[in-house]
Amino acid sequence: MSGTLVLNASYEPLCVVPVRRAVLLLLLEKAVVEQDSDFLLHSERLTVVAPSVVRLHRYVRVPRRAHVPITRRGVLARDRDRCAYCTSRADTIDHVVPRSRSGPHEWENVVAACARCNHRKADHLLSELGWELSFTPREPRGPLPGTQPQRADWAPYLTGWGDSADVA
Repeated sequence: MSGTLVLNASYEPLCVVPVRRAVLLLLLEKAVVEQDSDFLLHSERLTVVAPSVVRLHRYVRVPRRAHVPITRRGVLARDRDRCAYCTSRADTIDHVVPRSRSGPHEWENVVAACARCNHRKADHLLSELGWELSFTPREPRGPLPGTQPQRADWAPYLTGWGDSADVA
């Protein structure tokens, strides 16, 4: 059991929390169970069915970020784990215009790269190596593909929200 999906009072997906946190929300009467799982949690005097989905009693206003922060995981997800230079499996990120040459740390300048291409490129410009990018890097809009766990029992709660849950 990886976690519990937490829904806002409006049934909007908020996040995924550990099962122990979800049970605490239930015991403090801050949430209700929307769907149970097949697992049981045991304490000395209490046995509780582990919740798969819980809904908060009160609406929680969540501020939305204007920009998606740049992370290694986010860049790899945006580029679908493919090297921007040779299209093999990427395992690191690279600045197209190196930071040593005043290249900015922005979505438009960061791409996924395999270790071999990243090492060969070093701090050179693409024009110096005769390389070209197969795509133009851009800031992603909305949630990044592949960054959110998908579980079959959560599908009814995520449908219609376009995978908008901020899954941690």
